[in-house]
Amino acid sequence: MAHPSESGSEPGSAGPAEIPPPRTRVWRGGKLEAHDFPVAEVSDYLDQDDTVVWVDLCAPQRADFQVISDELGLDPMAVEDAVSRHERAKIDRYEAYAFLNVYVPHVRDGELVLHEVSAFLADRALVTVRQGPGFDIDALVRRWDASPGVDIGETGAGYLLYGLLDMVVDLQLEAVQSLDDEADEVESMIFDESFPVREMQRRSFRLRKNLVALRRVALPMREVVNTLLRRDLRMVAPALAPYLQDVYDHTLRVGEWTDSLRDLVANLLDTRIALQGNRMNEVMKKVTSWAAIIAVPTAVTGFYGQNVPYPGFSAHSGFIVSSVIIVVCSVGLYAVFKYRDWL
Repeated sequence: MAHPSESGSEPGSAGPAEIPPPRTRVWRGGKLEAHDFPVAEVSDYLDQDDTVVWVDLCAPQRADFQVISDELGLDPMAVEDAVSRHERAKIDRYEAYAFLNVYVPHVRDGELVLHEVSAFLADRALVTVRQGPGFDIDALVRRWDASPGVDIGETGAGYLLYGLLDMVVDLQLEAVQSLDDEADEVESMIFDESFPVREMQRRSFRLRKNLVALRRVALPMREVVNTLLRRDLRMVAPALAPYLQDVYDHTLRVGEWTDSLRDLVANLLDTRIALQGNRMNEVMKKVTSWAAIIAVPTAVTGFYGQNVPYPGFSAHSGFIVSSVIIVVCSVGLYAVFKYRDWL
């Protein structure tokens, strides 16, 4: 699993030559006016009335971030958090803007991959910072364009942030669903007659590790959305409250679903251990039963193999008697063990 605290770069991330250039958009009166203009023109658009600006930076270095930092007057500490990797999911408030850090999960071939996304929210500007091209920014733009009757001119950059958070939480739900399907497959393996212990252990451990990592980045989303919903902070327009409340409900669902899956995996592990113990008991019963059956002819032949005179010594009748004893005792033990379901 590629975890934000373990991997230095996102799996499948492009090299420096493949990093996409900054993307920009500006809305005026709720309508898209221009896009892909130079970052140096951001302040010019913000000086105009009734405009909302969006800037996206992918894997920026500190030097690359300097332009947008100067344009928006960003705090150096916030800039440090934006360009640094592996920051925890959080929201920080500054005098004129807020800084957010979230993680977008994807499940690929059973492995959980986390993509770090940061954002600066001002009244009329949103700057998104991606640590790599793993997050589909085009899908976010399409979500903005499919606006459900929300006037960007009235809600400002808050609507853009709502679209980002809504997409992040939706992808977290998809990741939990994938892990839920994986848990169902592991559950079916427990009662498989072939009982693939090694494969079951590997997948159970991977599933539990993925759930822990997803829970670590999903739970702080409650605090992030709840902070935005606080009316006393006035970080977003009141018209966005119902939309953010829906996102908050989804974050609760992600947390509860993740917790229930963790409990399920723990129960599956306990069930697997119990089944292994039961199977071991069955094997031991069979081994013990056959050992008892084999002990009968061993004891009889050992007795008749003594080099001292006894009834039937060196006589054909002695062989017949010993053979009958072996057959009768062995068959009797087999019948008793079979009746008790030991064999």
